[in-house]
Amino acid sequence: MLGNIEMKNIEDINKESLKQIILKKKIPDFNSGDTLKVGVKIVEGKRARIQFFEGVCIAKKNRGINSSFVVRKISFGEGVERTFSLYSSVVDSIKVIRSGKVKRAKLYYLRDRKGKSARIAEKIKKKIGIDVRSNVENSSKKEQTEDKLVDDKIDNIKKEDPTEEKK
Repeated sequence: MLGNIEMKNIEDINKESLKQIILKKKIPDFNSGDTLKVGVKIVEGKRARIQFFEGVCIAKKNRGINSSFVVRKISFGEGVERTFSLYSSVVDSIKVIRSGKVKRAKLYYLRDRKGKSARIAEKIKKKIGIDVRSNVENSSKKEQTEDKLVDDKIDNIKKEDPTEEKK
C-alpha cells in the first residue's frame, strides 16, 4: 500500500536538523573536566539578554541532536549544577576557558569534594605538527641575506685595499 511513498526515519530527520544547526552555530570541542563559559539567553518580558554560567563540565552525553552536558560551579559556598542541551536555542555560546586533565568521563565525585581537593589539573597542549617548510624557507632566507652581506663586505674590502686585488 505504501508503494512509492518514501518514509523518513526519525534518525534521518534528526541528522538533517543537526546539520542545519551545526552550520549556524559554532560549538567548540570540549570534554569533561574542561572549564566552560556558557552564554545562556534569558528573556525577561520584552527584553532579552545573555547571562554567562561558568564552571567545570562534569559530564557530557553525545546522543546526536539529544546531546547534553552538565556544568558545575560553586556559588556563595553552595554547589550549583546546570544541564544544558548542546544544540538548544537557549545556549548562545560556549567558550572553553581551560582544559582539564582527567581520566574519566563523568566527574560526579566532585560533588562530595570542597576546596583544593575539588581542583582539576590543567592539560598542557603540545604542538606536534610543526610546519617544516616554513622553518626551511626562513632559514634559507637568512642564509641568503647572510651570504649577500658577506659578499658586500668582501667587495668593500677590495675597494679599500688595492694591494689585495694585485695578489
